[in-house]
Amino acid sequence: MNKNTNHANDSMGYTRRNFIKTSGAVVAGLGLSSTVRSAEAESLALNGGQKAVTFPANKFAAMTRWPRYGAAEKKRLHDMIDKNSFYDELPAFEKEWKEYTNAAFVKAHMNGSSALTSMYFALDLPAGSEVLVPSYTFFSACLAMRFSGLVPVFVDIDPKTACFDLEDAKRKLTPQTKAVEGMHSWGLPCEMDLICDWAKEKGLVPLEDCAHAHGASMKGKKMGTWGQMSIFSFQASKVMPTVEGGMGMYQTREYFERAAAFGHYEDPAKFPKDSPVRAYEGTGFGQKYRMHPFAAAVARQQLQELDTHNTIVEKNARALNDRLTQLDCVTEPRCRPDQKRVYYSGNMLFIDFKKLGVSRDLIVKALKAEGVRVSFWDYPSQHKLKIYSEAKWWHHPPKIPESMPGIDYVNANHIFLPCLYEEAPELIAQYIKAFEKVWANRAKLA
Repeated sequence: MNKNTNHANDSMGYTRRNFIKTSGAVVAGLGLSSTVRSAEAESLALNGGQKAVTFPANKFAAMTRWPRYGAAEKKRLHDMIDKNSFYDELPAFEKEWKEYTNAAFVKAHMNGSSALTSMYFALDLPAGSEVLVPSYTFFSACLAMRFSGLVPVFVDIDPKTACFDLEDAKRKLTPQTKAVEGMHSWGLPCEMDLICDWAKEKGLVPLEDCAHAHGASMKGKKMGTWGQMSIFSFQASKVMPTVEGGMGMYQTREYFERAAAFGHYEDPAKFPKDSPVRAYEGTGFGQKYRMHPFAAAVARQQLQELDTHNTIVEKNARALNDRLTQLDCVTEPRCRPDQKRVYYSGNMLFIDFKKLGVSRDLIVKALKAEGVRVSFWDYPSQHKLKIYSEAKWWHHPPKIPESMPGIDYVNANHIFLPCLYEEAPELIAQYIKAFEKVWANRAKLA
């Protein structure tokens, strides 16, 4: 069991010891509870037995629907159209986001990719400067660097978290390295305290990619406020969706003004008279990255509901994961006690399939037959994609690493279960039964 499971179970008064104590004798050699032992007597649905999950499909669809837009979002948009007034939504959303995160400066963008592009421009580094960035990420986090002459240095991930591997980053530090960027994979905060300490020691600029982490925090401090600059995405699948949209966050006025002026031509005129960027009034630095006012209106409503959604999803994930991680070879991404994670896209679990003795394809096939909506998606490793190997796209071509064992392990040993956005005790109980049934019969599968 990983550290997060131990901590969560202790806080809920539910431990592995209690589980064994209350579940009856342990089956010799298997470490299975009597509950699982009884599951062994049931035939797998894959072999003609009854499904463990009988939860109504229409209720399941409503429970997992995302984005969750309703009357409040419709009213906001209708009011804007009726009043024929739109652009006030942008500063209003920026103000509310700044207050929610306690950020120094913020700027709304049309998407996360434009926020990343603006962030790299704001660094104002010489061409050829290197930025340490995980290869396990969306392409914009790496590819947008080329527009500012920067070079991505691909860093592995920790196989226990799927987040930035600081030890691998330390091995790849060179005199050309100027910045380091962590990504909070699937809503789990990466250890920005350790990254920031190391960055300060080495004179690097710490950055954050928070596209998965709306509402997540560490040591009581919101993710996005650890780095000197950070970005969020509000795309339709994200934790706080507006269909499209992004946000940049900045610790200093200098970074804020450069990033804002890159894609917001109207902003330089608003800056103080002593700003070196004010002279670019009317043009900015050549791009137009304004967030759509409709997206800002939706964002304001979604922000009001963000913590409520995150709390429900976490509660359901804990109820499910605290039981599933009792099964052999099942863990969840390690989360420190001082970290508060959120869940983006799905509930990721790690399964050591080699140790389990059953392939992922067979486990997924058996769980699906039981009625579990389970999936896996191997995150594309950026360093393997064609554009990074072609020098013509780069001021200084990136170096392509030979291997990324952390990424390889996570991609090969994970599954996703759905996020549940409503109270779901019946469904969770059925999912637990399905897993216990498959695990009890895994020798037959193998």
